Amino acid sequence: MADRDILPANFKPVHYDLVIKDLDFKNWAYSGTVTIHGELVSPTNKIVLNTLELRLVNSKIVVSQNKSDQSYESLTFSEDKESQRSTISFPAELPVSSKVSLTIEFTGQLNHDMAGFYRSQYKPAAPQAASVPRDDEFHYMLSTQFEACDARRAFPCFDEPNLKATFDLTLEIPDDQLALSNMPVKESTSAGPNKQLVTFERSPIMSTYLLAWAVGDFEYLEAFTEQTKHNGKRIPVRVYTTRGLKEQGQWALEHAPKVIDYFSEQFEIDYPLPKSDILAVHEFTHGAMENWGLVTYRMTAILFDEKHSDTRFRNRIAYVVAHELAHQWFGNLVTMDWWDELWLNEGFATWAGWLATDHLHPEWEVWPQYINEGLTQAFSLDAVRASHPIQVTVRDALDVNQIFDKISYLKGCSMIRMLSANLGIKTFLKGIAIYLKKHAYGNAKTEALWAALTEASGVDVSSMMRPWIEKIGFPVLTVTEGPQEITVKQSRFLSTGDVKPEDDETTWWVPLAVKGKVGSKDVQTLVLTTKESTFSGIDIDFYQLNAGATGFYHVNYPESRLKLLGTQLSQLGIEDKIAIIGSASDLAFAGYGTTAALLSFIKGIKDETHYRVLMQALSAVGKVKGIFGAEEQVRNSLAKLMLELIEKSLKEVGWEARKGEDYNVPLLRKHLLLTAIANKHEETTQAGAERWAAYLANPKESPLLADSRLPVYRAAIRTDAASAVPALKHEWFTTSAIDGKEVCLSALGAVTDEKILEDVILPFLFNISPPAAAGDSVPSGDMHILAGNLSSNRTARPMLWAYLRDHWDQVNEKLSGNPILLDRLINVSLGKFADLETLEDIEKFFSGVSTKGFDRTLEAVKDKIRGRAAYKARDADGVKAWLVANGYE
Repeated sequence: MADRDILPANFKPVHYDLVIKDLDFKNWAYSGTVTIHGELVSPTNKIVLNTLELRLVNSKIVVSQNKSDQSYESLTFSEDKESQRSTISFPAELPVSSKVSLTIEFTGQLNHDMAGFYRSQYKPAAPQAASVPRDDEFHYMLSTQFEACDARRAFPCFDEPNLKATFDLTLEIPDDQLALSNMPVKESTSAGPNKQLVTFERSPIMSTYLLAWAVGDFEYLEAFTEQTKHNGKRIPVRVYTTRGLKEQGQWALEHAPKVIDYFSEQFEIDYPLPKSDILAVHEFTHGAMENWGLVTYRMTAILFDEKHSDTRFRNRIAYVVAHELAHQWFGNLVTMDWWDELWLNEGFATWAGWLATDHLHPEWEVWPQYINEGLTQAFSLDAVRASHPIQVTVRDALDVNQIFDKISYLKGCSMIRMLSANLGIKTFLKGIAIYLKKHAYGNAKTEALWAALTEASGVDVSSMMRPWIEKIGFPVLTVTEGPQEITVKQSRFLSTGDVKPEDDETTWWVPLAVKGKVGSKDVQTLVLTTKESTFSGIDIDFYQLNAGATGFYHVNYPESRLKLLGTQLSQLGIEDKIAIIGSASDLAFAGYGTTAALLSFIKGIKDETHYRVLMQALSAVGKVKGIFGAEEQVRNSLAKLMLELIEKSLKEVGWEARKGEDYNVPLLRKHLLLTAIANKHEETTQAGAERWAAYLANPKESPLLADSRLPVYRAAIRTDAASAVPALKHEWFTTSAIDGKEVCLSALGAVTDEKILEDVILPFLFNISPPAAAGDSVPSGDMHILAGNLSSNRTARPMLWAYLRDHWDQVNEKLSGNPILLDRLINVSLGKFADLETLEDIEKFFSGVSTKGFDRTLEAVKDKIRGRAAYKARDADGVKAWLVANGYE
């Protein structure tokens, strides 16, 4: 197709025989042989396939015709590094054949870039097998990460999602280590002194990006499904870790078999493989990867220490396990046809992950959490011109990396959530079952999903959803009130507030979910299908649109209505309060509403104690403070408001955990303490500093509770950064807590001393250190944690940009092996500016360097800065006036 840069269609792969051997831990290299069985569909003398950072040694193709075989050899290889392809030229034209086998010998690198077949460094929690590679600082394990387009880094292949095949894999490994892959081990045989050859059972037909393997000194915990069976046997579920960590896999293991049972029932198809393995990987780009039968995870996304882990990781692990297991059906069993429909994988798995988590933990209130955390982020990215449609043109590998973003995951999830709420969950899941059964072991497009849902519901889903999927953005509904009626007008929402006619050509299908229809207490399923419509029979004393917050749009009420809703909180659900605050915040930002109206509504909920509602309110005020707080008086006034909002809850929860607390209470406590310290609440800051001093004096006698670490660290930095920073860097390097490094990096991002930032923090972030100096360099996979926190720090933000700009070659060198990491760094580092001068500097700098791999993200960041600058210029006087009028000056 014209909009895709894809492989020639003359060779169709059917099956791979892959052997990986000669693991060289000194030079970090290996060799391999792959035989690709398939068919030649047109005569050719060239075979083009994907390679990246591989050396092809020799090749042979055997063509079967009329019961005879013809063999052709070639040493003629040409590589196009930009397109990540190699061409094998043969001395004669190869005829059309339904049975061919292409054998290639090759060598590759065990890179340290978290892509392809790579090595992860770690400090062992227990003695490791003698053959485990190690240096002065670290030990190493090996694993793979192939999505989106990095199978080609590990072996020559036809690396596109609709070129599915089966796989036979053999790994030559040290005999005191374990090998894992998608399927169970078929046999292990001796391969000479201290080596073994491990062969795995044949995989089902699947895309190359789902193949996976790992080598290390692994141990495991095991459980079994209850209802789901494979060939009459319950399915074994194992959590693998490097030696010494397996007990921390217990929390994940309590969830995974239950999730498999749940999805097997909901999707009406049993889990399709004979086993389900989970592997904790010490260095990882994302949260996890859904390799069929061998899901790999970032350590904090899968391991939980009952004594030392932050409470929030219970929730994260349960959700990520469910998300990845949803992929075993939706993505693995049925795969999107091409990367332009990535949302089919990720949007659905995000929704299904929350659905399963809610099923297992209804007490967690995960849908308010999704609105609070997920919906907000989706709105943020989709509100700029540089956003993209859910279904977006993807030309090549670097292009696809950039759409693993909030649109594919969170807007995609929001579409599923909106649609399932309107069709009904049972009907929706019936449609999903139809879709999966019809396309099992194949590829499908979005229209196939709509067809299945239409079959299940009797509703024309395609016409309803097409604008949401194919068009950019989302609507804001402007409400005008009349006697017992409202007029609702939809228009495109842009956070920059400068919508032009050409921006506003889409008419969305908008489910209104109206609460407050005269004579009814139920939510009415009214729908807006035109640009503007009037709805009668509305109770003007109280009404609300988007009840339950399942619709993906903002509601712009008259300012008087927003104030009135602030006095009617008892009639609003938790989801409604969160959504109204979020909408009011975004509307003020874009100029549809005012910051005064937002702050008045928030002031009205000062007695609110629900964690998620408070989170949304504090986030909204925090955004105002971040944009208008350059003036000290405004900053102090907004801090006063934030402390007033948390005063009641802070007194109730204090510092110390109580036995039998609700799950959300520790999360609330941590957020309140952090808010208090960030806004100079002296009593809380002093209490945190005292805990820090006691911990430094005697860590064993005065340990820090897991949930209090970040507030204590922040108090220490605020009180005495000069002594706290080196202590926290030491803590970062030596911590044995699985989440300890992330907590330390989050805290270090709060440093406001310019000299410490310049001399210590920024070099620590960007250093390219040899192993001997590993304690002074943030690993590339964690850079976004520290950079994101520095970007939210008013003092550090311009220094971070200056360092990034002035050390661009160094940044590129550190991140060049994995373009995903550079894209992520740009995204988290630059979007918090609110002045056009910095925007001009950013545009000038990047006009002179290559932005391939993060060009989409850069444009979105620039749009965010434009929006913040416009908001600051427009509403600064209004913010000051409200603060004075309400006694916060």
